[in-house]
Amino acid sequence: MLARNRFILLVVVGAVLAILSLSLQFSTTTFYFYDGDDDGVDDGDDGGDGDDDGDVEYVWSSLLPGHSPVDYKLLSVQVMIRHGDRYPLYAIPKTKRPAIDCTLSPKRKPSHPQLKSFIVHMAQGGRGRWEGTLSSLPRLPNHSACEMGELTQTGVVQHLRNGQLLRQAYKRHKLLPPDWSTKHVWVETTGRSRTLQSGMALLYGFLPDFDWSRLTVHHQWSTLFCGSACDCPARNRYLEEEQRRQYRLRVTDTELERTYADMARTLGLPPRQLRAANPIDSLLCHLCHGLSFPCVAAGSALGSGGCLTLAQFAVIRRQQLEDEVDRRRVGLYRRYAVLATHPYLNHTANSLERVAKAYAPGRKPRAGGEEVFTLSSAHDVTVAPLLSALGLEEALFPRFAARVVFELWKSPHATQGQRKGQRQSQNKAAGVKGERSKGGNGGDMFVRVLYNGEDVTFHTTFCRSHDHHATQPLCPLGNFLSFVRKDMFSVLNATSYHDACYRRTG
Repeated sequence: MLARNRFILLVVVGAVLAILSLSLQFSTTTFYFYDGDDDGVDDGDDGGDGDDDGDVEYVWSSLLPGHSPVDYKLLSVQVMIRHGDRYPLYAIPKTKRPAIDCTLSPKRKPSHPQLKSFIVHMAQGGRGRWEGTLSSLPRLPNHSACEMGELTQTGVVQHLRNGQLLRQAYKRHKLLPPDWSTKHVWVETTGRSRTLQSGMALLYGFLPDFDWSRLTVHHQWSTLFCGSACDCPARNRYLEEEQRRQYRLRVTDTELERTYADMARTLGLPPRQLRAANPIDSLLCHLCHGLSFPCVAAGSALGSGGCLTLAQFAVIRRQQLEDEVDRRRVGLYRRYAVLATHPYLNHTANSLERVAKAYAPGRKPRAGGEEVFTLSSAHDVTVAPLLSALGLEEALFPRFAARVVFELWKSPHATQGQRKGQRQSQNKAAGVKGERSKGGNGGDMFVRVLYNGEDVTFHTTFCRSHDHHATQPLCPLGNFLSFVRKDMFSVLNATSYHDACYRRTG
């Protein structure tokens, strides 16, 4: 058993060393780990960062021209992102904080062709319309010695790249009209500077003509983007049960406990205080930015002195990976995720349906057009439950600058049978016996879901069993609407969000 554990540890350390070698390049700044944010209700669990996948170019291969059927029309795109690379939210006591400059300079790596003009435009942000308290937030990271949680230049460049890639991918589809206005673009962010700045960077890279006068930036008060539907007692109970499961798994891991004790002894800290400082947050920052791990001098009070090690880091990571497996097995997080993300998914479904109806045969286009691009800038505790609720349980934990994309497509040649089948799905989604859907989302409307550029549509719960083929390569919109309005609650033995939130069980 001891030999086996040592072998596993060597494998993990080897993987981490490979990541470390990449971290000397720009691409490694795609590490992602738990934010631990305190800016909203039910921020999610307190563990589980994920593996860096070496995504050097943030590939959007499935969005490249020619991937979608040439005769399909792209009607709407809804994007949920995690903010870019940030400075740690926690400091390891008795160690020096990572020395990172959070001002922006086109002359410093990593850089981007649009970085200089982006800095100029953000300085003119007073011309924009900012909802709530967003106007008081800095529009650029601006400290030579980064503050806790501050977006780094790497984080800005990540989303400038993401925005540029989106623009290139959708250019031929003419998603936005040349005279686009605030009616076409919806931007929302939590009240943290790192999410606001990340959203602005992606938007600047995406929009063909960035114009403050045509933008309104909306404030989401909750990290769950639940709006007026945040009250859900059952969600809170599932979260508490999930946190207890995590705690029980950790305290029974003797190797993890021994590792924390060794780290605490080196630093001269009580193990409990070291845990509270969440050392993985800071250690990952050191890795991502090519910095040596923290050290303390020998002879420090109560401490043996020395440096924290990669082997210690590997033990913590190993436990986190095991926790992710156990989390999927137990299923508490999935139930929490369904309730945590339903308000956002419901808003997304309503928006897609509204656009679909605008393109119904015989429907007169609304003056000014429809909302066709939505950007929601959020945190890992927003994106992680979204992936789980969609059934993407095998997806990696959301890294920095992760993105989930919902697309709405219209086919010009749906068969009568396809239209009838999707009308039935849509009527089922309405949730009322005998209710008829009022056009616009028959068999000619489809959705596609992408995660970090990969088409994951047919891995989602609502379209996993769909018979996709050459004549129907996308997922019917009705499947998604039915899932959001009723089917997703089956894991909770409920039929609606209200029922699942307030019904007592056991």
